[in-house]
Amino acid sequence: MTICRLLIDPPATGAWNMAVDGALLEHAAGGWTLRFYAWSTPTLSLGYFQTHHDRHAHTASRGLPMVRRASGGGAIVHDQELTYSLSGPANSASSSAAQWRFLRVHAAWVEVLAALGVEAQLCQAARSAQGAVEPFLCFQRCADGDVLVGRSKIAGSAQRRRRGAVLQHGSVLLGTSIAAPELPGLVDLVGVGPSAQEWIELSLGPLSRTLKVEFERGQMTLPELARAANLVVDQYGLPSWNERR
Repeated sequence: MTICRLLIDPPATGAWNMAVDGALLEHAAGGWTLRFYAWSTPTLSLGYFQTHHDRHAHTASRGLPMVRRASGGGAIVHDQELTYSLSGPANSASSSAAQWRFLRVHAAWVEVLAALGVEAQLCQAARSAQGAVEPFLCFQRCADGDVLVGRSKIAGSAQRRRRGAVLQHGSVLLGTSIAAPELPGLVDLVGVGPSAQEWIELSLGPLSRTLKVEFERGQMTLPELARAANLVVDQYGLPSWNERR
């Protein structure tokens, strides 16, 4: 069975969190890493292709610090949620391989929810009308494979590929943030409110089975840490990156 390094990181700034994922992507050709992490203060992350100006139209999150992700999708308010990244070698360039990773992680989330007594399903055949403007927030969008409780999205993911490696970002919405009051979290929908740590503990077994990996708790290497520090200074901590569109 494939070994996957497991990182469970303490809360950090948006720039550091994105820089760590960037460093993991650059070193991902050598093996798989699953990282769970939190944010030291509520933070808005913009998807790679989103326009910075659009964030000002979302009043509730306007005062939050902001960082731009390397992955696509809509904006996420990182507050009452758990963020993960999965990085490793992209052995196939096919869209089906990418979709496999989405579905396997999200199938594990459905299994976790079932263990909590919550019925969930994967979104199917989600299509936007041609020319329609996508909602600003990721959790107001619905793509094939997203995790739904009722009609509400509670988990989604996006990917970035680079030089033979892939990074998959994702988020599980555990509760409602005052910076995104229009989004109900899991506890608001069904009254079940696992902590981020409880979610991690419940998810490792299902993720191991669906991804066909064995987790080994580890740490970042010195080269990865050094690269992450450089990416904070050269990229994710700069307005020229975060406000580039």
